Amino acid sequence: MKKNLIFCLIIIFACSFSNELFAQKPDQELTKEEAVVRIQEFQNKVNVLQEQFNNLDADIEKLRAELEQVIADLKQCQAALYEMIGATAEDVENYRQKIGVLEGKIAAMKRLSDKQLAEKENEILALENEYIELRNNKIALLPDIYNKLVQMGKDIRGLYRTPKVTSYTVGTWAKDRDCLWNIAGKIEIYGDPFLWPKIWQYNTDIIKNPDIILPGQVLKLPAKADKTPDEIKAERRYWRQKRAAMEQEQAEKGN
Repeated sequence: MKKNLIFCLIIIFACSFSNELFAQKPDQELTKEEAVVRIQEFQNKVNVLQEQFNNLDADIEKLRAELEQVIADLKQCQAALYEMIGATAEDVENYRQKIGVLEGKIAAMKRLSDKQLAEKENEILALENEYIELRNNKIALLPDIYNKLVQMGKDIRGLYRTPKVTSYTVGTWAKDRDCLWNIAGKIEIYGDPFLWPKIWQYNTDIIKNPDIILPGQVLKLPAKADKTPDEIKAERRYWRQKRAAMEQEQAEKGN
């Protein structure tokens, strides 16, 4: 039994070695019988590849037919949608072009600074009116267009900027409680009453005494920022004079 097993292994090894030598043997060294075998092997490989190619070609044709059917179904669905909103394909295309134009205008506005946007409120309002006109068209109900319009509406609303107040007309104390402290504390001015020296120093031509401002005076307002060294000096001088005046008044009362 053991001898038979060894003999079989030797035969298998010899055949494998022989096949390997045959596969590596150059064509010009083949015998006629070996050449016929090699040609048949090549032909078998070609036949297998041709069968695979034919199968792939059939799969491609099947997929192409399925794609054409999907496209046809899509066109049919699209036609049904257009019919529901009472529009033609040409109407929808023209509508898309209008959206593209409006998107371009919005993009141009978004590149502007806050200051520039604050000065273009009327133009932004015109864009919003143009947007509303597009939104009121039934074509806006088409799914892909609807989502785009929602985003455009958000973009337009995001363009509005509250114009910064650059001047302020003083009201009365009885009605408006206007003094430099209260004016600086107004939300639309600085929202910080401690910045009142900025208004004073910016209007020294009309404000001689920061405790006294008159109804109807038009005060120029510098941009909100930290107090400058000069403004801080003026404020300190004001408080020193204020304290000196109070001490003098108390001294006079004591006498």
